[in-house]
Amino acid sequence: MLDFETTGTSAKSCRAIEIGIVKIQNLKIIDTFRSFINPGRPIPPYITTLTGISTWDVSDAPGFNDIADSITKFIGGSILVAHNMPFDHSFLRMEYTVSDRSIPDNSTLCTLKLARKIYPSLPSKSLGNLAKQFRLMHKNVHRALGDATVTAKLLLKMIGELETEYGISTADELLKFQGTSTGKRFKMIKKSLVQDLNTLPGAPGVYFFKNKKDEIIYIGKAKSIRKRVNNYFANTAEKKAKNIVRKASKISFERTNTELTALLTEAALIKKVNPPFNSQLKRYSQQYFIKVKLNHKAPNISSTQKFDFNGNDFFGPYNNRETVKALIEIVNRSFKLRECTEKEFAKKKACYLYDIKRCLAPCEAKRVSKKKYESEIDKAYKFLEGNSQPAINSLLNKMKKFAENQKYEEAAEIRDTVNLILNQLSRASILSEPINKANVLLEITEGVRKDYLLFKEGQVFIKNFMPDKTDRFVEALSDYYENTINHFSGISEKDLEQIKITLGWLVKNRNSVKIYYLKNYESKHELELAVGF
Repeated sequence: MLDFETTGTSAKSCRAIEIGIVKIQNLKIIDTFRSFINPGRPIPPYITTLTGISTWDVSDAPGFNDIADSITKFIGGSILVAHNMPFDHSFLRMEYTVSDRSIPDNSTLCTLKLARKIYPSLPSKSLGNLAKQFRLMHKNVHRALGDATVTAKLLLKMIGELETEYGISTADELLKFQGTSTGKRFKMIKKSLVQDLNTLPGAPGVYFFKNKKDEIIYIGKAKSIRKRVNNYFANTAEKKAKNIVRKASKISFERTNTELTALLTEAALIKKVNPPFNSQLKRYSQQYFIKVKLNHKAPNISSTQKFDFNGNDFFGPYNNRETVKALIEIVNRSFKLRECTEKEFAKKKACYLYDIKRCLAPCEAKRVSKKKYESEIDKAYKFLEGNSQPAINSLLNKMKKFAENQKYEEAAEIRDTVNLILNQLSRASILSEPINKANVLLEITEGVRKDYLLFKEGQVFIKNFMPDKTDRFVEALSDYYENTINHFSGISEKDLEQIKITLGWLVKNRNSVKIYYLKNYESKHELELAVGF
């Protein structure tokens, strides 16, 4: 996200006085760059009134030539984004030209142009009006980094809407959408489709395009069926969407209570029907997990984006890689688990981590019993399940002893670990039990409608799930409390896919879920009273 404050509106006769850049990666703001720029001339009074930047403020600032290399390095190969890109890009080009440097040949994206396409009914598409319309916090208005930051927030909102309403999920598709012309629907071949369009609800569910033989040629899902299907008939629609419409003779739909069950229903029906315009390859949203490697005699923990039923335990999902890295660092500092690679472990020789009392050295069996190492694993589990107080108490005792022995450097390191724990308390995973062993009831709320999903040690049961021939939800819940062995088949690929889809949705919509841990209720009846179904 790029924004300039300038001495005027023309790049030919005016100069930049401030630059702000915000870097986004994986739909998260990860870094910023900001600097005053000495324009080599006085700043007009009306610009000072607008921005608060005076000639005095930039008198000791670097010239653009002094920071050009830093800007080039910061930008790298990223897509450049600005609200009114022609304005900001014209100043970027001019400043590089004046500095006798090569102009960055990055792709560009204009949020103003996108806003005109996505929000045609809004009377004003200015950055300030859009920030106010969507309640985006806009600090330091008319300052480069403040405007660049709110532009980043606006783009993230737009990306979410474009994925939901237009099926746009890649940067290339986003750039292509920016260049398409807006307009009315392209001419439909069959009048029957117009009639079907008028019956579509503005509710979540799955929709079906069918040919003249009443065969399903495409299955889709949507938070609003009406909005999503109408996009197939726009001039901005992708080539594939237009081909589907041309082949279709009928549109039908099945409502679901929430967007999540629409996603799950779509996945199940695509596998069952295998329509010609659908792909069997399922793209899951990015998720991050902590893996406990149980299929090793000395389990350790690591980060992963792959979740499977492979004998290991998985905690998560977490919102981002940084949270996982921080939690792993806390565990490694707080508990004496091995951190070595398999190759290092195979040497059967204790490393320096044993010497500084950060590892029990399970690589040397004579140094530690299996029971003692399992006790350390158990402590790590309790921490990952959300019980951080024992870890904090233990660390504080260690810090006190180090301080009493005047080992201030070691005490400071433990203090930093405690602070790290406290900073991570609000970044818990969705579930506080290992996903593959979780026994939980998920209540999904969207408006006045609700869905209920049961995770039972890797198996998934969905209440009133349309694709299932029989509803096994209540029976599975009874089996848990009656401690009976159910007659259902074991964990399947279908369970794995449904868990992955559900977790991906929950990461983005965690405020829409309420979690009931089955172990906290003595009976099915007590749980049903708590849930209210």
